[in-house]
Amino acid sequence: MAFADTMRRALDSDLFYSFRRSPVTVAAAVTAALFLFASGFAPWIAPHNTYEVVTLNLSNAFLPPAWTPSGRAEFLLGTDDQGRDVLSTIMLGARVSMAVGFAAVLFAAALGITLGLVSGYVGGMVDAAIMRVADVMLSFPAILIALLIDGVARSVLPRDLHTKVSIYVLIVSIGLSTWVQYARTVRAITMVEKSKEYVQAARVIGLHPALIMLRHVLPNVLGPVLVIATIGLALAILTEATLSFLGVGVPPTQPSLGTLIRIGNNFLFSGEWWMTIFPGAALVILVLAVNLLGDWLRDALNPKLR
Repeated sequence: MAFADTMRRALDSDLFYSFRRSPVTVAAAVTAALFLFASGFAPWIAPHNTYEVVTLNLSNAFLPPAWTPSGRAEFLLGTDDQGRDVLSTIMLGARVSMAVGFAAVLFAAALGITLGLVSGYVGGMVDAAIMRVADVMLSFPAILIALLIDGVARSVLPRDLHTKVSIYVLIVSIGLSTWVQYARTVRAITMVEKSKEYVQAARVIGLHPALIMLRHVLPNVLGPVLVIATIGLALAILTEATLSFLGVGVPPTQPSLGTLIRIGNNFLFSGEWWMTIFPGAALVILVLAVNLLGDWLRDALNPKLR
């Protein structure tokens, strides 16, 4: 009964009304859901198990898409230089890209929210120190910060660990390059909220500052943070694809969309266009869908636009 009431309130909310009134947002949500489903269940629904060596057949290499004269129906989007089905590699590559994107956003949000709450609530030298670090981070493009962190990690870690920890290094690199947006937003909201009466009352009754920040201030910053996280997810996926395209992302045994584009780019001018065009189109569509959802959420949660 409680679940039914919650669903009824959600369907009657202004947020859902705004969602269903926007065909572009609905289309973006459906597209993102399809990508999430296809990537999440890729090991079970992909037409071919492309990264099992025993299943590869080099005689199937460089087959064009199925609708071309030389294509074969079992390989809808063609095959790559190893005879792997391009559609299956895209599904598995999107799985890695989205997993890295989600993990990087969670890491960046956790770090940014924590530093933003402390900076805005404590103030003084702590606030100045955190914001100066944030200013330095903002002076460099996120991709350069991620490249620097990734390079330092690779130089410090033993060579035999590079492949095993590459995804974790990638997540930390992207997260450390994108936490500033969360911290600055949370800090600004915290500075406003800490002067309100309910926070003053919590101080009077003797609540610990950490408890005040978590119980009273944090719920008021989640709306803007959700918008930043949605848009940040698209940026994280794009950053991961860029790093993988440059060869410093995930290892070839765990390909992402960026890796597939890099591999296909080597054969683009020899006529095998499908090896890079289809992974590139998948990346563009995914990032565009997530960005459109972020734009809608930003407008829907803005009380000035209601």
